Amino acid sequence: QVQVVESGGGLVQAGGSLRLSCAASGRSFTPLAMGWFRQAPGKEIEAVAAVSWHGSNTYYADSVKGRATISSDNAKNSLYLEMNSLKPEDTAVYYCNTDPVPTTTLWGQGTQVTVSS
Repeated sequence: QVQVVESGGGLVQAGGSLRLSCAASGRSFTPLAMGWFRQAPGKEIEAVAAVSWHGSNTYYADSVKGRATISSDNAKNSLYLEMNSLKPEDTAVYYCNTDPVPTTTLWGQGTQVTVSS
């Protein structure tokens, strides 16, 4: 069974940057697309960005467009999200999963991003 481990979160001041990583392990991993999702306290999970696994198509939510860059390294079964100009409203737990429909059994522990004002 495929598992993912997210990392790279932390506490950062507004205007700062972070690079999140997602490493997938397990049996052959060939999704059509992978995405980053986030959940802020008391809010529903939100799709942040996505990238086709064997192409270059990307998607960004309006809330991060122009401030985020998603990328993947298929050889390493890894997904990345670089976020710049972070805002307090970016505070959330960030997860990676298949896109556009997350795989129920693929949710990891996530990585906490906290942006202080």
